[in-house]
Formats: sequence, C-alpha cells, structure tokens
Amino acid sequence: MSNLIRIVAAVFLPPLGVFLTVGIGSDFWINLVLTFLGFIPGIVHAIWVIAKHDRG
Repeated sequence: MSNLIRIVAAVFLPPLGVFLTVGIGSDFWINLVLTFLGFIPGIVHAIWVIAKHDRG
C-alpha cells in the first residue's frame, strides 16, 4: 500500500495509519492512547511509525 495513503490516513485518523502499516500491535495501542491524550502527538507518532517501517 502506498505510503501517501497511509500518511493521509494518519493525519485524519492516526490509529488507522498505524494499523495499515503494522496491524494491531504495541505501536497501534500506543498511538491510540496518544491520540486520546492529544490529537497532535497521535499524528506525530503515526507518521514516525510509517517512516520507520518504510526504511526497514
């Protein structure tokens, strides 16, 4: 799946972007908590996860 689609999903619904990248795992749950605590930290974490898994 294209990273552009994942990044757009991460901006509007951060846990969706993480889910599309790594599925349901620790990164997904961390992102869900960050999104509930503050939307911006959830976006930053989601983009970081997408970028991290793009290189690896």
